[in-house]
Amino acid sequence: MSESSGSETGLQLTWNGLTDVGRFRDNNEDAFLALNFDAQEVRFLGKDGSATMNGEDFIFAVSDGMGGANAGEFASKIAVDKITGLLPKSFQLSAMGLDRGCEQILQELFTRIHSEMHTMSAHYEECRGMGATLSLFWFTPGIAYFCHVGDSRLYHLPKDGELKQVTEDHTYVGYLLRSGKISEFEARTRPDRNILEQALGGSIQRIDPQYGSIKVEKGDRFVLCTDGVTDGISNRRIHTLLDFPPASFAEMNPAERLVCDAKQESGRDNLTALVVEAG
Repeated sequence: MSESSGSETGLQLTWNGLTDVGRFRDNNEDAFLALNFDAQEVRFLGKDGSATMNGEDFIFAVSDGMGGANAGEFASKIAVDKITGLLPKSFQLSAMGLDRGCEQILQELFTRIHSEMHTMSAHYEECRGMGATLSLFWFTPGIAYFCHVGDSRLYHLPKDGELKQVTEDHTYVGYLLRSGKISEFEARTRPDRNILEQALGGSIQRIDPQYGSIKVEKGDRFVLCTDGVTDGISNRRIHTLLDFPPASFAEMNPAERLVCDAKQESGRDNLTALVVEAG
């Protein structure tokens, strides 16, 4: 990768991830992914770590599977595993700063995952109705690209700023919330809140992923989480847990705080959180 200047050079990323089955489910249909890559290879990272962006890009993703039997668990794994296929050959696009190229790569990635799930659903009874959400950040020097389908969420917390949800929930309830017709509390408690209008696979034929990019500066934090977390805690609570955790959470890493608090408050669904900090 060509060198960047200023604060973008040698940007360090620190991340923590955690997934939990919740209090009522028998299996965990969530999955998350942390990896870095260059033009030659992809390297899977642990759930907790820190690394400097010297000639590498980073991907962080969360996925929430759905479907009968174990299909949901399988679907979320397909969603994150397929990511590795296109990344090395896309590395030069990000190295040259080609925003449109990055978006095209992400569009192809999501389309391939969507097609794969439909194919497997059609050929294997145990995969019938298989689908998943997928929300990811692709970190390049100075820029984080994102792509999203479903009701998992991506957040951006600038240094000394307010937490902002950068993705839209692809649900009717999400539309009502964005339109100001219901409150965040109502959105979290409505019985139809989990009915998806967009997902990879499942009964959805055509997907329309949300794309975007965010300038990355030192001190910025990024949150990826499935709806099991946001069912339990509000956006304001997420911000509080990151910046001003209660004493009982102070020794936990950021992802543990989010998952444990949401599990205590709800725990009806699987819960997954990834928190990434740029330093």
